[in-house]
Amino acid sequence: MTVTSDRPTPTDAPLGTPAPKRFAGLLKTRELGIVLALALLVAYTAIDNPRFLSGQSIRDNLLNTAILAVMATGQAIVVITRNIDLSVGSVLGISAFAVATMMSNNQDLPMIVALLAGLAIGAVAGLLNGVLVRYGKVPALVVTLGTLYIYRGITYSWAGGSQVNADELPGNFLTFANDSLLGIPWLVLIALVVIAAGSVMMRNYRIGRELYAIGSSPAAAELAGIKVARNLLSAFVISGALAGLAGVLYAARFGTVDAAAGNGYELNVVAAVVVGGVAVFGGSGSVWGAALGALLLTVIGSALAVLDINQFWQQAIVGALIILAICADRLVAFRIARSLRKRDAHV
Repeated sequence: MTVTSDRPTPTDAPLGTPAPKRFAGLLKTRELGIVLALALLVAYTAIDNPRFLSGQSIRDNLLNTAILAVMATGQAIVVITRNIDLSVGSVLGISAFAVATMMSNNQDLPMIVALLAGLAIGAVAGLLNGVLVRYGKVPALVVTLGTLYIYRGITYSWAGGSQVNADELPGNFLTFANDSLLGIPWLVLIALVVIAAGSVMMRNYRIGRELYAIGSSPAAAELAGIKVARNLLSAFVISGALAGLAGVLYAARFGTVDAAAGNGYELNVVAAVVVGGVAVFGGSGSVWGAALGALLLTVIGSALAVLDINQFWQQAIVGALIILAICADRLVAFRIARSLRKRDAHV
C-alpha cells in the first residue's frame, strides 16, 4: 500500500503533528461511534439472550479480543505510515508453532522465555518486510503478500502435517491463558499494556510524530529531515514483533497448534484497524481506535453465534464496515482539501 498521492497533508500545524486542531475531534467521534455500536450490539444481544453477559461469555470475548488487539496495534502503526502488513497471520502461525515446539521439548522453560522468543521471531520477520519495502522499493502490499506465503510455507514444511497437542505442553504454559492478576486474565493485561504503550509512543514521542508525518506526506517528511527508512523499518519490526507475541498468546490460549494457526487473521487485523478509524491512506488514526475495532469485530462474531445467525453475515457485516470506514476517510480528506482551497483563496 505504498501509494503516492496528491492528497493534501491533513495538518496546518508543523510537520509531524498528527491532525489539525479543527479536525482533532474527528477521531474521537469515530471512536465514540464504535463504542456506541458496541453498546447497542451488546444490549440487543443481551435482551435476546441474557447469557451473553455472563461472566464466562465476557471473559471469552476479552481473551479472543486480546490476541486480535495486540496484532491490530502493530498493524495500526504500519498503516499510519501509508503501508500495510499482510503477513501478520503467517507470522502468528510460525511463532505459535515454534514456541509450542520449543516449550514441548523443554518443559522447564519459564513463560517469559516463550514470550521473548515470540517477540524475537516476529521482529525478524518484520525486519525482512521492512527491508524489502524500503530498500527493495517494492510496495508493501506486494512484499507482505509474498512473505505471507513464504512464512506460511516455512511453517507447513516444518510441521510436516504434525501438530503440538495440549498434553505435550508444560502446565505453566497452558494455565497462563486462564491465570489472572486481580481478576484480569494475563492475556488481557498484556494486550492492555501493548495498546497503552503503542498509544503513548504514537502520541507523546518523536518517533510517533514522525510516523504520522511519513503517512501524511513521505516526500515532505524526507525534506523535513525525518529518517524515513529508519522509521519504516521500526514500524514493520514493531508489527512483526507484536504478531509474534500474539502467536505465543494464541498457543497458550488454544493449546493445540498446527501449521494452519493464524490462517485468515491478517484480514481480521486489517479490518479492525480500518474500522477503528485508522486512515488507509496514512497520516491519521490511533492505536486505541484499532483496539476498539478489534473488540467490535470479536463481539460481532460472538453476537451472531448467540443470535443463531449464519456466520456468513459476519463476513458481510465486516466487509460493509470496512467500506463505510474507507468512505468516511475519503469524505474527511475531501473536506480537508476543500477547506485548504478556501483558505488559500482568501490569502
